[in-house]
Amino acid sequence: MVKKPNTNAQRLKRHARVRAKISGTPERPRLNVFRSLNHIYAQVIDDVNGVTLVSANTVEKGFEGSGGNAEAAKKVGELIAERAKAKGIEEVVFDRGGYVYHGRVAALAEGARSGGLKL
Repeated sequence: MVKKPNTNAQRLKRHARVRAKISGTPERPRLNVFRSLNHIYAQVIDDVNGVTLVSANTVEKGFEGSGGNAEAAKKVGELIAERAKAKGIEEVVFDRGGYVYHGRVAALAEGARSGGLKL
């Protein structure tokens, strides 16, 4: 019998390792990424107060196109940067959520940078 590895459990272990090292503060909140098969979600979180300050994703009503590709991830990055700037957030720490910094995750980060956020 072939045993299939539980990739989500492995990702959660990686995420816990990353979260042990980084935390969002009111001055520099954390930009968290969650990537599903069909969509991508991003949140700017203040971990000290336990509050989500800004969020953006591909499930929102105004979002056009496919949510599961790098182009959509870049749009979400630009959208979260725009919303964060409106709330006065200039700098964030990037939390890749245990995912490899590649493809959609990297595209979201690039979109946030092009939108004016400092990662």
